[in-house]
Amino acid sequence: MDALTLAQANELTRLAMEKAKAEYSRPICVAVCDPAGFLIAFQRMEGAPLRSIAISQGKAYSSARMMVSTDALLQRLEKENIPVGYFCDEKLTALPGGSVLKNADGKIVGAAGISGLTSAEDQEVADFLANMAAQSVV
Repeated sequence: MDALTLAQANELTRLAMEKAKAEYSRPICVAVCDPAGFLIAFQRMEGAPLRSIAISQGKAYSSARMMVSTDALLQRLEKENIPVGYFCDEKLTALPGGSVLKNADGKIVGAAGISGLTSAEDQEVADFLANMAAQSVV
């Protein structure tokens, strides 16, 4: 598999929303994109902040383009003391909550972005989706 299918992306959004509801009792926005950062699937739960629409999509895009989680990107930026703008892409964000999605062989097949919880909780949900993709659960 070179990229996620629409059905797989939709299943990932379902899993993320289910986890957010069960573990945090708060609504989220979930974005799933292909390896180039282009949106495949998006869901906004009732009551999720409007700002979370763009934020979740930005997190998925950033993970795909940088090929790392957004929390890892943030750590790199802080360690090297550089702003994200140095990468010459105004769509990039280093807000935690984005994860690269790899298949069981370790090949990048997409990325996911979560917004609506705390940054740490967003990242936990995104990492959960990365784990599901790696285990070929979707």
